[in-house]
Amino acid sequence: MNYEPSTMNQGSPKIGIIMGSKSDLHIMQDAADVLKELGVNYEITVVSAHRTPDRMFSYARAAADRGIKVIIAGAGGAAHLPGMVASLTHLPVIGVPVKSSNSIDGWDSILSILQMPNGIPVATVALNAAKNAGILAAQILSTADEFLVQKLITFKEELKKKVEESAEEMSRES
Repeated sequence: MNYEPSTMNQGSPKIGIIMGSKSDLHIMQDAADVLKELGVNYEITVVSAHRTPDRMFSYARAAADRGIKVIIAGAGGAAHLPGMVASLTHLPVIGVPVKSSNSIDGWDSILSILQMPNGIPVATVALNAAKNAGILAAQILSTADEFLVQKLITFKEELKKKVEESAEEMSRES
């Protein structure tokens, strides 16, 4: 089975963003948005561990050969996608637990992604925190990319600046 990414920005993708269902896109888009802001090429698609296991196997096994360096996998409910993908590749996998319609307040997703057995690590971000997964993926890539290091430094300085401006605004109001 050949894998074809459904959406890709310009250039060869370095990050693969996958999700168990298109209904997770409103969460996973945050990872794509921050990667775009940082200038990191990515691909994004639906790969269900339960409904399309052959697609999941194909995606995970071929990712490195296509130039993918990090996979971000979002899933709700039983959330097997990140762990199963991690079991099929040597690439780092970042799991995004998604609070879905069939989820128990997101805890089932969190625990399914977080509680991986020794030997199959999955980095796990907070519930619905795809933006953090995108930032973490960029930080992993930055270990071999000085230009990306500078973009991340600027990004974090902007976060700091926003907090300082908010604090200053609040002190003027009180």
